[in-house]
Amino acid sequence: MTQAAPQKVVLAAGGTGGHMFPAQALARELLARGIAVTLITDKRGGGFGPELPQVTTLSISAGGVAGIGILRKLRNIGLLGIGYLQALIHLRRTGADCVVGFGGYPSLPTVLAAAHLSLRVVIHEQNSVMGRANRMLANRAEAICTSFKRVGGLTSDKLRKVTVTGNPVRAPISEIGRRPFAVPGEGDPLRLLVVGGSQGALAFNDLIPAAVTSLPPALLRRLTVQQQVPGKAQQEIARRYEEAGVSHDTAPFFTDLPDRLAAAHLVVARAGASTVAELAAAGRPAVLVPFPRAVDDHQTQNAQALCEVGGAWLMPQNALTPEGLAERLRSLLEDPALLARAAGCAHIAAYPHAAARLAAVVCGEASENGNDKDREAAA
Repeated sequence: MTQAAPQKVVLAAGGTGGHMFPAQALARELLARGIAVTLITDKRGGGFGPELPQVTTLSISAGGVAGIGILRKLRNIGLLGIGYLQALIHLRRTGADCVVGFGGYPSLPTVLAAAHLSLRVVIHEQNSVMGRANRMLANRAEAICTSFKRVGGLTSDKLRKVTVTGNPVRAPISEIGRRPFAVPGEGDPLRLLVVGGSQGALAFNDLIPAAVTSLPPALLRRLTVQQQVPGKAQQEIARRYEEAGVSHDTAPFFTDLPDRLAAAHLVVARAGASTVAELAAAGRPAVLVPFPRAVDDHQTQNAQALCEVGGAWLMPQNALTPEGLAERLRSLLEDPALLARAAGCAHIAAYPHAAARLAAVVCGEASENGNDKDREAAA
């Protein structure tokens, strides 16, 4: 049933890119509708930067309580209590009439405060397994938006609240998927992009150079590796590529990721929710190596959603060797037709209008379970 659109919306999100990127995409949609937007996060969040100066960022105290010692857990519970009081004050001052929670611990006190004030609550789950914060908040939400058709951790009584919107991605990434995949011809350059999400992937620092440098010389002469290198290993990794004669570009974080993704023929990546959504939106084939210690192994579930449609190949880290990865890379890079087919399959899994669909739910416009149109548009 259609209801009055909110005038002032608060977005509550944890500080990592997996929470902040979809929140930023929704903020753009809401601002375009003339709706005032405020972001509540913790000190890691940092806001949306100069691109969205209209969005005021407010900070609250928060801390995780899973997988830590008892003293730190008690401290963080105290921080969440303080964050709840801070969120109450922020929500009253902003005059918000709707709160959208994107998960992460800063969303927990903010959504609880919103429920206490009888505000409308929508939560968005980016992963294929409900995060702990969102799981605790599901009872408080009027609507639950998901990025995948199948989402673990949702009890049957919550299904009536669910709309599959997809995971909003940045506009420059969506634009990539509107252009054809550039199939490399015989002898053409090949570009391998290696990313580990906003936090990086330390395991890739040894694994990727060892695998790449053992590829056949004919491939190495054509190959350019662009690798995100967390920590202090950038110089050492660059040296290894130079000694093997591999063209390379390394950095702790790629600020121009959309350009690099657009040029890539193959991607090696973790399987965070934003990474999987961006690969689908851009239509890029990938070898996915899920972070093995992700909560509830949600990255493996994320990866499987893309692999099931033929857009990616899953390689669990615990069983992965440089030799095994090298053989996978060789078989893919030597088969341009397979890369092109996988690129098309990846794009089929995209929800190209995810931000608009999420905004429609927030504004009370979306019909119940009317969530297949985006898949049809992506096909």
